[in-house]
Amino acid sequence: MLHLTKVAFGATSIDQLLGWWADRGPQARLTTRYKPKRADELVGGSLFWILKHQLVARTEILGFEEAEAGKTNIVVSTGIVRVRPIPRRAHQGWRYLENADAPRDLVSGDGADELPPHLVGDLSALGLI
Repeated sequence: MLHLTKVAFGATSIDQLLGWWADRGPQARLTTRYKPKRADELVGGSLFWILKHQLVARTEILGFEEAEAGKTNIVVSTGIVRVRPIPRRAHQGWRYLENADAPRDLVSGDGADELPPHLVGDLSALGLI
């Protein structure tokens, strides 16, 4: 499985990122200039969000469709899943992420979903959670 990473441009917190998706219904569209060459491999994968230089959440990639002016819409689910934060540099546009390098989902009840993302990332790096 293949995934994408994208900066959550304009978001200042995980709560704000979650709020973006709250009122959009079951799907949303993100417009990009170019359709990924590996688009077929991405359907069913996830779009991972970068916030403050960490991957913090993901949403499922449902498909791709043509948009106006020759651009492409990435169709994603609005159900967002928090993940164990891992460091990731900011970048423009999107980048591929191999499944082996993708962070694990936060499991409800393990307490990690209640900690600030930067602290979860530090504790995960130390192997403590």
